[in-house]
Amino acid sequence: MASNGTPAVGDTRTYSRTFTTEAVRQFADLSKDQGYHHVVENDEGQFVLHGLLTATLPTKLGGDVNYVARTMEFEFPRPAYTGVEITCEMTVERVDERDGGRTELAASFVCEAESGEVVMRGRSEGVLMG
Repeated sequence: MASNGTPAVGDTRTYSRTFTTEAVRQFADLSKDQGYHHVVENDEGQFVLHGLLTATLPTKLGGDVNYVARTMEFEFPRPAYTGVEITCEMTVERVDERDGGRTELAASFVCEAESGEVVMRGRSEGVLMG
């Protein structure tokens, strides 16, 4: 992190969370995405997480540094499930100071289940606020 508190290229942040059945139900109600795989348990008693629910992991990390995304790209190579800890690591790829004191930032992120399988990856570009 730069001396002024601005993230620097190469900085990483991590956040882990285990989503509950209740969180999936609440997100299904909020998003109106009632896909069968989100509302009916599998043979292990788990629900598949909504992709955008999983995407709250990197958005939490961005919120920690007052980052406002302009673009976000996601890839979901494997499903993520309730009751499984998911760890998201965000890496700062680019920081540009612009006229007027605005700081633009690009970051990539990878989210892994506790088994080590990647359940989501992507990147984002945006601006730091305040």
